[in-house]
Amino acid sequence: MTYESQIKGWLVRDPMRMEALAIASEQKLPEWCIAAGFVRNLAWDNLHGFSSATDLNDVDLIYFDPHDLSEFRDREIEDQLKSISKLPWSVKNQARMHERNSDSPYISTEDAMSCWVEVETAVGARLDERGEVAIVAPFGIERLFDFTITLNPKRPKRTDFEARIKSKRWLEIWPRLVVNA
Repeated sequence: MTYESQIKGWLVRDPMRMEALAIASEQKLPEWCIAAGFVRNLAWDNLHGFSSATDLNDVDLIYFDPHDLSEFRDREIEDQLKSISKLPWSVKNQARMHERNSDSPYISTEDAMSCWVEVETAVGARLDERGEVAIVAPFGIERLFDFTITLNPKRPKRTDFEARIKSKRWLEIWPRLVVNA
């Protein structure tokens, strides 16, 4: 079994995550996926043998639309999602996130994800045209299975990396993880 098929299997067996993917798919957003803890935490939970999933602070629905960069649109989408689901949605158009990160403009969702602080966080899932789970991962997914938290070489500010590890309590929640920076 490949790592990708293992992650897809975990997603398919998780009713909350499949509900989130189905709802997100109905939004018809360009280049969308649900990323960050949505996939990362699921993998770490399973690798640690947890009998139930850890809580998600948010469900990060990301997309890429260079034609409407307004934060207002993201809030509208979030409000729509929250009106039909109790999940803690967070919606961000990656076409404008380069400004927050002081990067050159991104060209796609995957390009934006390739600039995230940790390699293991840059993994997302979506439903394809056939309704099957597809993985979006600019760095691949192997690192999720290495029990590591890896600083993205594009983000050399180690203080941001360390602050995220501490504030999110990753090493407490998943004690087998090691920092790989």
